[in-house]
Amino acid sequence: MDRIATMLRSYGSYHRDPRNRMTHYVGVPLISYAVLAALALVGWPQPSWLPLDRVVLAVLALLYLYWDLRLGLMLTGLLVALAALAECTTRLGVGATQGIAAAAFIGGWAMQLLGHRLEGNRPALLDNLRQILVAPMYLTAELAFALGWRTALRAAILR
Repeated sequence: MDRIATMLRSYGSYHRDPRNRMTHYVGVPLISYAVLAALALVGWPQPSWLPLDRVVLAVLALLYLYWDLRLGLMLTGLLVALAALAECTTRLGVGATQGIAAAAFIGGWAMQLLGHRLEGNRPALLDNLRQILVAPMYLTAELAFALGWRTALRAAILR
């Protein structure tokens, strides 16, 4: 638990202002959706039942499960839902999917940058690029804490 508590504490130190956190609750899922939608469009040499977005999702799921089994399961479920939405978007056609993904990506980053401007600090990923992977786990932990779950982890982060 020490490793995940340290990662979440570090990420959280860049996100103390509630307005900044709120922008991330919308921005991070928008960016995740946009990336998954773009990956769902990518043609690469693979079996037709194994699109690139699913491969990336599986790799991310393994990483998140390694970091923390319970939060990883929760986050994997959320990412699967975003991936399903992204794959449904591809049914609108390549151009529409690209436009929607681009708008979601730009909008997600704009929201996060606004949040950091409101807080008066720089994004965590400018100091450590790995923070881009920690962000979804942090938001999932915040959701778990709000539901009254993972109280020991929350206490470890607050120490």
